[in-house]
Amino acid sequence: MNLLNVRRGQFVYYHNKLHKVYSVNPFFRKSVHLIRLEDLEQRLVTAKEITLYRPKHLDSFTFNYQRYTLHKEVKAKVGDYILIINPKPDSIDHHHLHAIETVSSIEANGVISNKSNGIRHSEYWVMVPGLEEGATIIDRALPDGDEPNEQAKGQEPQPPVHIPKIGDVYQKNNSDPVVQAMVVAIKGETVYLGGDIEVHMDKLTKSGVWSLHTQVHL
Repeated sequence: MNLLNVRRGQFVYYHNKLHKVYSVNPFFRKSVHLIRLEDLEQRLVTAKEITLYRPKHLDSFTFNYQRYTLHKEVKAKVGDYILIINPKPDSIDHHHLHAIETVSSIEANGVISNKSNGIRHSEYWVMVPGLEEGATIIDRALPDGDEPNEQAKGQEPQPPVHIPKIGDVYQKNNSDPVVQAMVVAIKGETVYLGGDIEVHMDKLTKSGVWSLHTQVHL
């Protein structure tokens, strides 16, 4: 792929795995900044090392250790991830091609995302959790190519265990609107979040109701 054709948001394959272009800086030799979708690892590469892929209806891929299937006919619900397919942002919105955002609220003509973008229903596809019937798995350009043994057996990559720390921001995915709160204190197995929210540590790490939104780096 020629560098002139690389654009932010494009889905590409690098070392056989699905990535998304985060940014392009032509002033550096390794000018393309990628994010690997399965675990959000970042890479700096050259344009000639990547291959373009255009996502399609019922494509399935792993995003941040969870499998999703793209569906153009499903109606978004609060807490859903959506993939921007046909971006037409207004002057106050900042979404772009293949941005992945979380639905915070539903309106008649579209949704409001966790980044305060107003996104019309015609601009996105829903990332439905799991592997839908008839889906095509697109995690790898060559399914039998270079990959770990456990993934070759059909198992999903496992996320590293994250122990909540003061300053981490967690998101409650089953609330309307979606709630985000920072860890302000920890006592034993009890985690105290901003807004007088008190939860057991297992609910943050194992229940699926809460997900880590922003991790503090110490």
